[in-house]
Amino acid sequence: MDETIAGAHAVQTAGQIPPQRGETSLQTAVRYAGERHWDVVPGTWLVSDGAVQRCSCGDPVCAAPGAHPAREDWATTATGSPTVARRLWQAQPAASVLLPTGRAFDALCVPETAGFLALARLERMRTALGPVTLTPLRRMQFFVLPGTSAKLPKVLRTLGWSPGSLDLVALGEGAYVVAPPTRYGTRGAVQWARRPTSANRWLPDAEELIPALAYACARER
Repeated sequence: MDETIAGAHAVQTAGQIPPQRGETSLQTAVRYAGERHWDVVPGTWLVSDGAVQRCSCGDPVCAAPGAHPAREDWATTATGSPTVARRLWQAQPAASVLLPTGRAFDALCVPETAGFLALARLERMRTALGPVTLTPLRRMQFFVLPGTSAKLPKVLRTLGWSPGSLDLVALGEGAYVVAPPTRYGTRGAVQWARRPTSANRWLPDAEELIPALAYACARER
């Protein structure tokens, strides 16, 4: 794991789900559906062309190779059933793992530097946190209760910021989070900055996190 992540997140809760080393996308998808009751959907995958890896979508300049929906109606194929998830990934074992937002959770998405700053502050304040992902695109997603998209503009205005002034985005219905251990081409894999545990099964309300995230985003402008 990256030293920055290890240093910033050395504190782990009791009952942590251990790292799943060598786990396949199929096993990961089934575990997310079975253990966390998250809907999962298979995305694109990486295709080897000699020494080059390209996205299965066929776009030679794909912005997220191997890490985006494989079809336009992807949301309708999402499932929370481990049995169905197993069948979907058996059809394409290399498919990436996508987690639709607006269902079991929403996500607050911020730049990596702001995310680590906010995460350190929230941990010092002993704020209850859910899982947090870190992508090779240098973005972090904080899992929160559904309904965040509707709340975010009002909360930001209350704090004194206009919604468009900060690089703070709510991912809700119609969006998705790319789940670990999905890879973005040669850029690397998505990681857990805070992995799912038995202790963070219950997600925080977005209002508990937005002030720290907004402050951190404002500092990084």
